[in-house]
Amino acid sequence: MIGCLGVAGAIVPLVTHERELVSPVDLCQPDGRLNPAAVGWTRRPLHTANLRGWGRTKRWEYWGIVTPRHIIGLVASSLDYAGVHSVYVLDRDSGTETKADVVVPLARGAVLPPHCGVGEAGARGGGLAIRIVQRPDGTTISASAPGVRLEVDVPLPADHESLGVVVPWSTRRFQYTVKDVGRPVLGTLELHGQTYEIGGPDAFAVLDHGRGRWPYSVMWNWAAGAAPGRAIQLGGRWTDGTGVTENGLFVDGRLHKIGEELRWTYDRSDWLRPWRMSGDRVEVEFQPFHEKVSRTNLGVVANETHQCFGHFSGWAKTDDGTTVSLDGLVGWAEEARNRW
Repeated sequence: MIGCLGVAGAIVPLVTHERELVSPVDLCQPDGRLNPAAVGWTRRPLHTANLRGWGRTKRWEYWGIVTPRHIIGLVASSLDYAGVHSVYVLDRDSGTETKADVVVPLARGAVLPPHCGVGEAGARGGGLAIRIVQRPDGTTISASAPGVRLEVDVPLPADHESLGVVVPWSTRRFQYTVKDVGRPVLGTLELHGQTYEIGGPDAFAVLDHGRGRWPYSVMWNWAAGAAPGRAIQLGGRWTDGTGVTENGLFVDGRLHKIGEELRWTYDRSDWLRPWRMSGDRVEVEFQPFHEKVSRTNLGVVANETHQCFGHFSGWAKTDDGTTVSLDGLVGWAEEARNRW
């Protein structure tokens, strides 16, 4: 990261060292190895995930939806040898969780196209169904599970930007992710026979689109939060030492890429204590109000995720050095440990 106060206090632009890609590119070479030309970051999805090989390939679509009353999470995924799908709803007033988790051998029935924002994705099994229809002007999401039915539209505003990043652990192990934070959302949620309308300025959706070839054991941090006109996307651990990050600030839909690795501080013995993420361009405190714990142990495949929902405060700096308050953002911060 380059940028500081210059002569007589003038603001010097803060520019990430990472390469911005502006043209469509294949993620892989014909032999399945990482395409060097694909490494970098984007403001809109440009990568085609032409993945080859079996056993280490991971594909998923995660949509998180925040409303004043509920927090909703949907996952459709393929780990090659298993599909791991889920529907989750938190009632923020009562703290009650409704969730369905399904593991499908060999990921049968999972559909996860190679380009973000194009085509239909989804999964079904064990009484759970997720359908994601992606169009140039937005995405329609339908999901059902015992006690839950969701029908929402997630429009794509003109000039809205997302953060796409390719993380190059090696030529054989790499990940392409798109984090799209603060999208408008409208529709309905049926929860245990009661219908709730979704929409308005305090409701938003977040996409985590992932395609890659992963190592067997990995750990990550992820935080995302939004409020009208502002959003933050932060990551850690899994990108450390690769030369790229998945950190960015969004102001009125415009991405300001943050290239520095951040310091994450939190208490693993008490997940509801404040979390802190800090660096030269970011100083964030996150105060959780609810902890969601997910554990899967199938022997070879195991996962433990602590995802905390809460409120952000602090600040982050735009590319031109302007300090933007993060007070009032709502979202989550998590730690995930995977053997997969």
